[in-house]
Amino acid sequence: MRIKRGTTKHRRHKALMQRTKGYRMSFNHLYKKAKEAAVHAGQYSYAHRRHRRGEMRVQWIKIISAGLVNSDTKLSYSKMIGAMAKKNIGLDRKVLAELVQVNPAHFNQFVKDLA
Repeated sequence: MRIKRGTTKHRRHKALMQRTKGYRMSFNHLYKKAKEAAVHAGQYSYAHRRHRRGEMRVQWIKIISAGLVNSDTKLSYSKMIGAMAKKNIGLDRKVLAELVQVNPAHFNQFVKDLA
């Protein structure tokens, strides 16, 4: 018996075209081009999820460094991390950056205790 695939194919094409909405040139009009663009977008998305973590770490380090500049002690970022390692303090950069932003007074006290 013959199976008609029109509705299934149409639904699949429609879903893909919905995903590529807003893409430039023919990448949101033509199915073949849109499929190619969607595949590449997925690959970039996967790869850049890993890169985002490194970018976040860089942001945290910048925030901590700015907090150190504003603190009373003139400790550099590397010296602070070294002092934390010596004293076996296991706070990560995310927590330290949060502390700088939310409660700078506590961060200043923490830095004074390190120095």
